[in-house]
Amino acid sequence: MIPFDFDYYKPTSLREAVDLYQNLDQQGKQPMFISGGTELITLGRIDLVYSEAVIDLKGLAESQVMEMDGDFLVLGSTLTLTQIEEANPFPLLTKTASEVADHTARGKITLGGNICARIFYRETVLPFLLAESQAVMVGPEGVKVAAINDIFQKQLQLNNGEFLVQVATEKKYIDAPFISIKRRQQWDTGYPLITVNALKIENQIRVAVSGLCPFPFRSEKIEESLNNRSLPGRERINRALTDLPDPILNDVEGSSEYRLFVLRHLLEDILIELDGAVV
Repeated sequence: MIPFDFDYYKPTSLREAVDLYQNLDQQGKQPMFISGGTELITLGRIDLVYSEAVIDLKGLAESQVMEMDGDFLVLGSTLTLTQIEEANPFPLLTKTASEVADHTARGKITLGGNICARIFYRETVLPFLLAESQAVMVGPEGVKVAAINDIFQKQLQLNNGEFLVQVATEKKYIDAPFISIKRRQQWDTGYPLITVNALKIENQIRVAVSGLCPFPFRSEKIEESLNNRSLPGRERINRALTDLPDPILNDVEGSSEYRLFVLRHLLEDILIELDGAVV
């Protein structure tokens, strides 16, 4: 049970959702946008989130979109991971999303909920970081479109009252060769130790990582080292491992040393699979 009561709202237009938030915020009700509600339930039970007014975004038609618009695939933020898995519009995203939690949970977890979550894994943002996708957000200032690499800095940088509506990805990235690997320390559906996504575009490998640090990330410095084909594969990996952000997680899922050990082997798999390198 969630140890607090809250009012529930389900707007049917973007304007209504924005106005609701502003009015409830002015009343001091600490409003919260939700789409799947899993984080509200999980974190609310342990007193890590609190709200007196919950605004459910699933009634917004714009957030349920899954379509090609010219050369761009547009995905709504309230699509569940199961919907994405079944439709398979973006194979790298599908593979990544299909390994989040378990089948039952994926039927409730939404794309936007995972990307904007407080929990630090947020694996579904990785394909979008690699594909230089565009995020569509709505808030008091209206509609805003921004490169996700610019506004995802450890977490999605949303202003008060803003929410994610859609993510648009150019077709050339959707069709590019990729690899997605998740390693767990414990059981098949337990929290991940490390998840890596890699995509090869214009003969360059791009890599994004979740579970190594308390935030998902893509690093151009790491990619520069991995793509330095003048060096042997093992040296490319050694150099990439010197450019990791801080801090490296050290918790019950795995020590920082073990995480680095696992990452090294995952980078080897990426170079072998996407670059034919000998490591």
